[in-house]
Formats: sequence, C-alpha cells, structure tokens
Amino acid sequence: MTLLHSRDFFPSGYQPVAIEPRAPQPAFPEHHHEFYEIVIVEQGAGVHVFNGHPYTLNSGSVCFVRDHDRHLFEHTNGLFLTNVLFRAPDAFRFLSGVEHFLPRECNGVYPAHWRIGQQVLQQIKPLINRLTVPPQQECNEEIALHESLFMQLLVQLRQGCMAARGDDQQGRLHRLLDWLQTHYAEPIDWSELAERFGIPLRTLHRQLKNHTNMTPQRYLTHLRLLQARHLLCHSDTSVTDIAFCCGFGDSNHFSTLFKREFSCPPRTLRGQR
Repeated sequence: MTLLHSRDFFPSGYQPVAIEPRAPQPAFPEHHHEFYEIVIVEQGAGVHVFNGHPYTLNSGSVCFVRDHDRHLFEHTNGLFLTNVLFRAPDAFRFLSGVEHFLPRECNGVYPAHWRIGQQVLQQIKPLINRLTVPPQQECNEEIALHESLFMQLLVQLRQGCMAARGDDQQGRLHRLLDWLQTHYAEPIDWSELAERFGIPLRTLHRQLKNHTNMTPQRYLTHLRLLQARHLLCHSDTSVTDIAFCCGFGDSNHFSTLFKREFSCPPRTLRGQR
C-alpha cells in the first residue's frame, strides 16, 4: 500500500496547510498519509473505500482522513474534489482546539463522512482559494493568517454539516441518503420512505436523481452491490448468502446485476482474492 509523504505536499517546513485540487479525480489505489486530509467533493460521483468500507460520493460530500486511515477512490464519474491537507490537529503554531471541529471517534466508530449544501460549497471557495497561496516567508503574521483561514474553513464545514441535517427539504434528503447508506439491505417502499422523511414522492425521485445522477432504485441497487463486493473481497461468506444479506432476493439476478456493474461475475472476483 502506498504511503504519501508530507515532504511531497508541504514544500516548506513552516507551511501549515496545503491545497490539492483534483479536477477530475481518477480512480486511485489504496493509500495512507503521513498527514491529515479533508476531501471536499464539488461535483460528479464516485466511491470512497474508507478503511475497507465503501461510501458513495457526490456533490457536497466531505470526508475526513486521519494519518492512519487507509482509503481509495474508484468508479469515479466526473468527480471534482479539493483535498485540504494539514499535518495534524496539534501541529499548528498558533491554533489550538482544532480537534473540536473534526469528527470524533466514539465506541470505535469514526463518522468520517459529512454532507454540506451547495450554498456552503460556494461560501468556502474563497477561503480555499486564499489557502492555496502559502505563507511567503517564515513570518509569524503570515503563518497566523494562514492558520486562521483554515479554522474559518473548519467552522463553516461544521456549521454546514449541521445545517444540512436540518428540517428543510435539503436536510431531509441528506438524512434519507444517510439512512440508505445503513439500511440498504432492507425491503424499501419508496412511498413509505417519502412519507417517513417528509418528502413528496415525486420530489424525492427528482432530488435523489439530481444529487446522485441515478434513479432511487438504481442508487439503492448501487449501494447493495458495493457492499456485496466488499464482502466478496473481505469475507468467506458464500456468494448466495452475500446476495441475500445485501438485499437481493435472487442470487442469479444478483450475479447478473453484479457483472453489469463491475464487468465480472461475483465468483470470478472471489477467485481473484
């Protein structure tokens, strides 16, 4: 597995933050860093495999990656993102308390994936543009200004995440997406789900397609297939049992969909381990 080194991304020893745009981000093999990273998705779609678990990415996704996390990008489709790199939460010269604005691990669960709305995406662009320019010299004033811009970015991301889970229609859609990420294997009645999250059914279909570039049923199948592939690669569970535990009622239909999605049958993938 590739290790990305700080020296390749922070050209000076005093630079606190570095910006790495990816427009577009191609598929990238599993890797980890000597530094921390915030991934902000501006547009497109893809899959982020984070510590072995697949997550779907689309516009407004924000991912927090620690120095010991391993991750990769695959099935990218016009995925434009910005990577905000920083050495560590306690490695700033003038900032303290940075960890209060980052996800916190609880009972072994690290909530690394947030969502923000389009308005917040537009609001943080000027901050990111200013962070792109590193301090011109090892000067306390220059470095302090750069660090303060990073703190402003963290605060806006946190506020944006909280607002994205509010009770307006966008917040309800984001909560629905998070719910599907966890409950993909359950029988889904879209009418009942629309009522549960307070979104008119036609609006749900339209907004989900706008947000994911897929119809609701296609998106649900995509989530199920991603988890099935993960189990095929990282467990000894039979193909038939994987199909059923991921929400497919028929293993033959599952195999057909899997081959269409990943260009190889599930048994072939299992044999490549």
